[in-house]
Amino acid sequence: MDILLVQAETVWQSPEANYRRIEALVGKSGEADLIVLPEMFPTGFVTGRSGVIGAADKDGTRILEWMRAFARETGAAVVGSAAVEADGWFFNRCYFVRPDGSFDSYDKRHLFGIGGEDEHYTAGHDRTVVEWGGFRILLLVCYDLRFPVFARNRGDYDMILCVANWPQSRRRVWDTLLRARAIENVCYVAGVNRVGSDPVCTYNGGTAFIDYRGESVGTVEDGSEGVLRVSAELDGLAAFRRKYPMLDDADAFELRFE
Repeated sequence: MDILLVQAETVWQSPEANYRRIEALVGKSGEADLIVLPEMFPTGFVTGRSGVIGAADKDGTRILEWMRAFARETGAAVVGSAAVEADGWFFNRCYFVRPDGSFDSYDKRHLFGIGGEDEHYTAGHDRTVVEWGGFRILLLVCYDLRFPVFARNRGDYDMILCVANWPQSRRRVWDTLLRARAIENVCYVAGVNRVGSDPVCTYNGGTAFIDYRGESVGTVEDGSEGVLRVSAELDGLAAFRRKYPMLDDADAFELRFE
């Protein structure tokens, strides 16, 4: 599978400007099977009641229209999250959109209370694994990366996609957790972060692709917009899991949400 990880600078609450920026970045990168965008890529990480109400997309109508068109144009599945309103509730919703227009979604489970996300958004309850190109892919959004129990591989996925707005001040944590999730779950991990700034934070990227050994396959230059092209293959992953069957020895458990 050929994957493009897009490290973009997000224009604050300007969806059209951000769509054009992403289109321009990806347009220079060639064909791929999967394109991964940052968290809340249409608007930036919006919190505060007035900000959320103004930025949220009703039922995901506008964001899905653009993602479907972009997926159809590129021939790739497209992944990224947005602020979405549904039935009067607000969600940080990650969409996985295929070229034929079909999609899956995941509502961010772990809301970043330190930044006020939990005051206006509703946490999701479902753990979402999608299938594409023969891969089983777990969707995570930013703060989810800190919670290994939720992300624990129970033999049900091959790759983690984590889209984020992870601040520069906590960048070393991001780098460490990406590698940790790959090692403990014997899987690929794609982490896509933004650059630039919003009214609260500065972001310097850290977009990276980590293999199932915990080794970095590639990164995007810190502080710069860019697209990382990487390839993932199942044969090597399967062989490594046969040689080192750590997942077979993992503790059994059941997740309960309250």
